[in-house]
Amino acid sequence: MGQVVSLNINPLGGVPKYPVNQIVIHPNGVEGDKQNDLKYHGGPTRAVCLFSFERIEQLQLEGHPISIGSTGENITIKGIDWNILEMGMKIGIGDVVLELTNTAPPCKTIIESFNDGKFSRILEKKHPGWSRWYASVIKEGIVNSNDLVSLE
Repeated sequence: MGQVVSLNINPLGGVPKYPVNQIVIHPNGVEGDKQNDLKYHGGPTRAVCLFSFERIEQLQLEGHPISIGSTGENITIKGIDWNILEMGMKIGIGDVVLELTNTAPPCKTIIESFNDGKFSRILEKKHPGWSRWYASVIKEGIVNSNDLVSLE
């Protein structure tokens, strides 16, 4: 069992994403959040981006200037073992059910979150278990800060 640490959107698009208390999730994404590059972000298979609070803390300990929302995640979660996540896994958050579709490859727009521009630090192929995750929406609804998170 995990918990939502932060919910993040950017109505203008891009990063960073800013904290809000509640989000509404639809099959095509998070209400009020915009993506600037729809070739690589957004749409039904990349409707929501998730990241681990513990991974952010570990990256900070390595000296990276990363913060919650700085790499574009919509939902920051604590208490879930990021190493066991895999495509097809379902995650319940509040009223919402998501399905992990793929890891989210990092790009140069998040370069400021990493020392020496090494945003590949969260590239799944180089560092398994350190990536953000994209998810599709199985059941739409509302997610609140501090909602419980469960793997289904």
